[in-house]
Amino acid sequence: MADHPKTALITGATSGIGRELAKLFAQDHYNLVIVARSQDELAQTAAELQQQYGVQVTTIAKDLFQRDAPFEVYDDLQAQGLQIDVLVNDAGQGQYGQFTTTDIHRELAIIQLNIGAYVTFTKLYLQEMVARKAGKILQVSSLGAEIPGPLQAVYHGTKAFVTSFTEAVREETKDSGVTITILEPGVTDTDFFNKADMERAKLVAEGPRADPAQVAKDGYEALLAGQDKIVSGLLNKAQAVLGHVLPDSTVAAIMHKQAAPVDGNESAR
Repeated sequence: MADHPKTALITGATSGIGRELAKLFAQDHYNLVIVARSQDELAQTAAELQQQYGVQVTTIAKDLFQRDAPFEVYDDLQAQGLQIDVLVNDAGQGQYGQFTTTDIHRELAIIQLNIGAYVTFTKLYLQEMVARKAGKILQVSSLGAEIPGPLQAVYHGTKAFVTSFTEAVREETKDSGVTITILEPGVTDTDFFNKADMERAKLVAEGPRADPAQVAKDGYEALLAGQDKIVSGLLNKAQAVLGHVLPDSTVAAIMHKQAAPVDGNESAR
């Protein structure tokens, strides 16, 4: 063990899976750096974690939709002399609706958040970790990485990027002492679907939603064990396998039915 208490940097740590992951790290006496847009939500989350687990929590309010934001977070932590032992890329958003009717500016912002921020944080911290021959990275991807996603075309595309990119970088750094783990959750009970205006999709309105605490636990245990990838949940594991067995067009058609809105109107709102 290192002399200093270990520190985990978690993006999107004020809600959903990110917040549950922050609790697990704090429980194991990691100090935390949490990054999100809302200073109020950060302060509230930090106070709860410090009070409950007695760890140090550094908050950084940054809008990761902005291209420079990850660099600013990195520079800020460098200036504070904080070494990051574990990086968790979790912040992500989607947009629901037919691609021909959705807002391209929002989609470009989502690509920056779901891909740009992941790539930037991974590069900056992986370089340090490889130099130290120690460190861990958890990339929160999605079951959507394994299957096409009609009515969420850009979101699924970004997650396919995250999984493919991570698998390539993992191979490049496999003898470095650093482990990189991919977590692929399915439909989870978080604010994601509200932000994506997807509450009316059948799979969200009528289907089961996983408990974010269980998803976080699956990811956390896989990270500590140095596993390559974990698909959280038995049904999701089965769906991922089917996604590789059936033709893409068949999977896309099945997913289109599951994602169809209850009211029948597929246009973005």
